[in-house]
Amino acid sequence: MSPVRRCSRTACGRPAVATLTYVYADSTAVLGPLATYAEPHCYDLCAEHSERLTAPRGWEVVRLLDGSAPARPSGDDLEALANAVREAARPQERAAGAAGGGPRTADPMEVARRGHLRVLRSPDN
Repeated sequence: MSPVRRCSRTACGRPAVATLTYVYADSTAVLGPLATYAEPHCYDLCAEHSERLTAPRGWEVVRLLDGSAPARPSGDDLEALANAVREAARPQERAAGAAGGGPRTADPMEVARRGHLRVLRSPDN
């Protein structure tokens, strides 16, 4: 028996990097990091097959992140960071709004809101 686990897909001999399990009661396919040991009702997949995985209609695919892999920031994370830097660059406006005692007025750079996200106008306009 080979010490390296192989992809479970037919005719694929590449090394496995992820494990696929099904939760039939929830109609969910769970794809996570390679399990510590092979289970009879789980499927080991190579990188290519794990990236291309789709579920049957009506099912949901849950992809669990590998805790050992470095996390890459998402677009929302970078936008939130940019907003925080913009806020920190305008301390006098923030202090003036707080000193007035009344409710804070809308940011002149803010165009729209959607939940906790804000759409900001470019400072060049």
